[in-house]
Amino acid sequence: MHVARRRFLTLVAGAAALPAVPPIAHAQAYPTRPIRIVVGFPAGLAPDIIARLVGQALSERLAQPVVIENRPGAASNIGAADVSRAPPDGHTLLLTVPTNTISQTLYPNLGFDFLRDLAPVAGLARSVFLLVVNPAVPAATVPELIAYAKANPGKINMASSGIGTMVHLAGELFKMMTGIDMVHVPYRTTGAALADMLSGQAQVMFDNPISSIALIQSGKLRVLAVTTATRLEVLPNTPTVGDFVPGYAASGWQGLGAPKNTPAEIVDKLNKEINAALMDPKIKMRLAELGVPVFATSANEFSKFIAEETEKWAKVIKFAGIKAE
Repeated sequence: MHVARRRFLTLVAGAAALPAVPPIAHAQAYPTRPIRIVVGFPAGLAPDIIARLVGQALSERLAQPVVIENRPGAASNIGAADVSRAPPDGHTLLLTVPTNTISQTLYPNLGFDFLRDLAPVAGLARSVFLLVVNPAVPAATVPELIAYAKANPGKINMASSGIGTMVHLAGELFKMMTGIDMVHVPYRTTGAALADMLSGQAQVMFDNPISSIALIQSGKLRVLAVTTATRLEVLPNTPTVGDFVPGYAASGWQGLGAPKNTPAEIVDKLNKEINAALMDPKIKMRLAELGVPVFATSANEFSKFIAEETEKWAKVIKFAGIKAE
């Protein structure tokens, strides 16, 4: 009787201790199967290239395949919604981009909350934009462009690759901080926007260096400034917008997020391995060649960064009265 009672109490005590074990054991075993990284853009674009580059390195470090799944559409919202509903076990991740923070304000009925439903894991890379003008614009510097725009309110067309894109918001931030009036003209693609920039139908654009650097070098476009706080290595003599408009900064970025409630131990393990991969000289060199320097962060730092970006672009969207198409 006493022996049976002692055995029963022992089993109860052992059972009571079990809930504390699975998260640790799960984190130690993770990953137990292939990891899926959802990219909300078509294959071949910068986000896809970065995801595949980091995914390959992560696969080698975690000894599991990392599969890139392209889910383009709705400004990356389709892919983000998919990941927000995935099991929080670290086997489904989202390649996060500025569009995700912009959509939080631009689309009031997404069906998910980016800040609430996804857990930031790590930053990957950052990118710069260039303020370029058609050579016919009588401005060789940012102050000259501001003066020209103030003298010709509503007569300058500012091209972008679409409403709510980062290049659009970079331009709207510039307008907001300088008090100038330029007409935003959205295009379906960067190529279409650049075509009208070259023809003179549009006069100003905030563009990615990958698509505009050759046009700048050939004299078909004139670069006035870069949008980040520091200069670009390939254009060392080009100033920053912030040199003339204090506090101005706009950049693209890429990171990884996971479904909310993903165990902290798994997030920490992913963050550690991602940052180790980003420090690999080959990875750093490849990202530099793409014009996107490494953006290594802790999970907490990346979470704070995303919150700040969301708040920043919400103010610009509301100030400019931007509405989704």
